Amino acid sequence: MTTPASRTRTTEFEEQFTGGFRNASRVKTGIIELDEMLRGGFMGGDAVLVAGSAGSGKTTLALQYLVNGIVKFGEPGIYVTFEQMPDQIYRDAKNFGWDLRKLEQENKFRLICTSPDLLLESQGENLLDEAIKEIHPRRIVIDSLSHLEMFLPKGDLRKEAYRIVSYLKTKGMSSILIWEAGQMTNSFSVTEAGLSFLVDCIVALKPIEIESSVRKALAILKMRGSDHDKQLRQFEITPTGIKIESAFSNYEGLMSGSPRRVASEKFVELFRSASEKHK
Repeated sequence: MTTPASRTRTTEFEEQFTGGFRNASRVKTGIIELDEMLRGGFMGGDAVLVAGSAGSGKTTLALQYLVNGIVKFGEPGIYVTFEQMPDQIYRDAKNFGWDLRKLEQENKFRLICTSPDLLLESQGENLLDEAIKEIHPRRIVIDSLSHLEMFLPKGDLRKEAYRIVSYLKTKGMSSILIWEAGQMTNSFSVTEAGLSFLVDCIVALKPIEIESSVRKALAILKMRGSDHDKQLRQFEITPTGIKIESAFSNYEGLMSGSPRRVASEKFVELFRSASEKHK
């Protein structure tokens, strides 16, 4: 049974875990509409969970965050992947006009492809230490925690995620942690995995079917210590990266997977149809 005292201790632990590594400066994504939703960007030093199903745009968003950090804000970055081969990531980035090889040559970027067990088993000097010494990164992406979970005993993900996030925070890096989720609702599997309290911000990407058309939606589910846009926003993956568009203001029930027009829109549509018939 959870007592008021235990809840207080949990709150104190969360504040101790996050508060010492955060600062008030904003870390801009360089995606103008997303930064507006975040009221200026992520909080400095925050761990951000980007969650979504396969093909929802998680990798694109993460790469865009790193490239914009380097090109627009002078903040070097590291991309750590457990899932993809280097050539695939270089190729995919090139399709958006992002030359990762050139950024590596300029000592502004590092791509680290490794297996989760190597990252977890590193003793003494961490696997990331060399890259950190070489380019002094301010941003990092871990792709992905869901793949990492496959290499861990059942129930250990929370402990290992805590260790990784703690390490990144002590190094002064703002991080994006990718999580592959299934069909998400307001209480999707990140909460079930026990990760929600470890991260400072959760950005959810979700495909939504509306009137026989699949659209992509983005929502900020959590942002510790800051206000943020609460709306579900449509976005597109364009030749230059992610472009966030208007909110789904005419629909409700989108996160539950059962979208429906709001009553006012239904009334307007019925009124318009009736008017057309009497012309």
